[in-house]
Amino acid sequence: MKKKLFLGAKLRRLREGKKLNQAALAALLEVSPSYLNQIENNQRPLTVPVLLRIGAVFGVDLNSLVEDEDARIVADLREALNDPAFGEGKVTLAELRNATAASPDLAKRVMSLYHSYRNLRDRLQSLTETLPHQGSGGSPLPQFPYEAVRDFFYYRDNYFDELDGAADTLFAAERFSAADLHPHLTEYLKRRHGVRIRIVQEEGNDSMRHYDAANRILSLSALLDPSTRIFQMAHQVALLGFADVIGGIVEKAGFQTEDARALCRVGLANYFAGALMMPYGPFLREARAVRHDVELLQSRFGASFEQVCHRLSTLQRPGDRGIPFYFVRIDMAGNITKRHSATRFHFTQFGGACPLWNVHSAFGAPGRILVQHARMPDGIAYLCIARTVTKLGGAYSRPDRHFAVGLGCEVTHASELVYSAGIDLADDRSATPIGVNCRVCERTDCQQRAFPPVGSHVTVEKDNRRFVPYVFE
Repeated sequence: MKKKLFLGAKLRRLREGKKLNQAALAALLEVSPSYLNQIENNQRPLTVPVLLRIGAVFGVDLNSLVEDEDARIVADLREALNDPAFGEGKVTLAELRNATAASPDLAKRVMSLYHSYRNLRDRLQSLTETLPHQGSGGSPLPQFPYEAVRDFFYYRDNYFDELDGAADTLFAAERFSAADLHPHLTEYLKRRHGVRIRIVQEEGNDSMRHYDAANRILSLSALLDPSTRIFQMAHQVALLGFADVIGGIVEKAGFQTEDARALCRVGLANYFAGALMMPYGPFLREARAVRHDVELLQSRFGASFEQVCHRLSTLQRPGDRGIPFYFVRIDMAGNITKRHSATRFHFTQFGGACPLWNVHSAFGAPGRILVQHARMPDGIAYLCIARTVTKLGGAYSRPDRHFAVGLGCEVTHASELVYSAGIDLADDRSATPIGVNCRVCERTDCQQRAFPPVGSHVTVEKDNRRFVPYVFE
């Protein structure tokens, strides 16, 4: 029996976004106003003909409309509400879903408020250290800029059509070639912006890219590998030629601090750089042709492993979507230094990630691609790949930096990936049970658990020692 489709809140948001009343939209959808009112209040499910007309009227991709786009907000709220600050009672998953569907903007504001609360609590905990260095006048305690920008990219599915379109247009107009992008960008920067490239080899220089606006010189470190050098040149192209496009996106984001706006501009320039190195259409076609083999895509677009993985996670153009991927980069201490997702895969907002996730195991097999069939507590299974990447320090006194990059998608798309070969994805027993992190994971049988979930009641068995470290309800 097929699941009935109730999308009342989403349809209402689409209608209000177009400034249509119910009568006007009912006429466009060829239904009665009373029937539309029942649909918007989830009293009647959507039929296929009406769904198709909605897609045509609003110009939206039906897959994105039907997919649970609020799942990540629900997961974030669920994690936040495990904080003891909200009391001992639990809000059910059904209640969270209903509240988020009715008002996703309100849910996001609750999360923003919780971020501010945590930041304030962290500041207060370190007050004894910072008090001697501060004057009597206090300053407001906004959400950390990095967190605000990270969440902005996260809830945009890490896709910015304005920047992808601008990169596509430039690539085609200048007849760039992915195989010769370095000389093409060198010539373009000089001809279009009067900027010369200088390779810096001086000892002690700690800048990978430095732009001297007065003399129109872009200095790049000699330690950069070719793909990173091209990326930094493309980043500069974004700042010089597309500052207005980037500024428009930042302005609409509504950040509360200048630091957040500045960080977002850098992030968007990086996004443009990746889009210029790997133009949307050609890259998506090639990715499909080679079954998303990251190493083959590296060689064909002159990019690094990390750059290709990141780009794969951005291919969400309406009407021409790629596979929804998550992308993550962690350091050897388990800190998440980058994370983007077009999937329902939930990254922890607070604390460490699950130790059973293969992105951690990558450090034990440097340079090898590890493949994992994993299942989250919500029952959704993923095909996950992970591999280490190294950024050279270039000197004995500057040690190399090591990271692990993770890329994954839901198993419904796994057949389109070369990495699914030899894995029985239909067998639940082959899936490794992973979670978000221990503080919110409700699995009772995990032997890797570091501590019980927040709010649980732990049972102490003095006469019995189990392999599972904590017994809880």
